Amino acid sequence: MKLLFVEYKNCVGCRVCELICSFKHFKCFKRTLSGIAIIKYDESSRDIPMVCQQCEVAPCANVCKVKAINRNNLTNAWEIDYEKCIGCRMCVNICPFGQIFFDSEEKKPVKCDLCSGDPECIKVCPSETLFYTEPDTKLLAKRRFVITQTKNFIK
Repeated sequence: MKLLFVEYKNCVGCRVCELICSFKHFKCFKRTLSGIAIIKYDESSRDIPMVCQQCEVAPCANVCKVKAINRNNLTNAWEIDYEKCIGCRMCVNICPFGQIFFDSEEKKPVKCDLCSGDPECIKVCPSETLFYTEPDTKLLAKRRFVITQTKNFIK
């Protein structure tokens, strides 16, 4: 099972990953339709890409009353079935990492689906910030560290 990881110190804040994501999935360049978000922390002059953690037990899927969020057996990504989704935003509200976004124009939630196992964001990242690989102990520890640091930036 591969996961999307971030080498956050490499990020230059270009937001190309956000744009390619929206284009890949919705055929337009619109940051609110991206499953990845660059969070800018002015105090530390740092840009941090935030991605879905593809939780083992996903609160977003558990809270969905119409069962519109399901695990893709091939990629292990949690995906939204827009045919079932009613736009209630419960998934947006419950995500502990804030990685499900709601586009108010399209009236739909948006999250990373790992592009069917071939993430486009990695292909266009000029600073090699993003990578898609099998998790190992070191990478998982790094992910936990980044999440902890991100919480510290917000304070």
